[in-house]
Amino acid sequence: MFLKKIDGPRAVTLPDGTVMTRADLPPSETRRWVASRKARVVRAVQYGLLPLKEALDRYGLSEEEFDLWRVAVEQYGEKALKVTALQKYRQL
Repeated sequence: MFLKKIDGPRAVTLPDGTVMTRADLPPSETRRWVASRKARVVRAVQYGLLPLKEALDRYGLSEEEFDLWRVAVEQYGEKALKVTALQKYRQL
């Protein structure tokens, strides 16, 4: 079995006890961003699985867009990342 050389850890343990690996991340060619995919990328960066720069490059995100996701998750949880809920949470 061949393991690709990467910088950083291959897996991290989240505060709830679950283990997140790079295989849990959305594919780099993702175009349809649902709330769960956004939350996985935010958690990966927060807990050190993926450096911020690599996440921005891999998914073609701007720092501003990622920061919006991060703040939404920190303040309101994953449900705030749903497109239908954006207006509701941004006005608070």
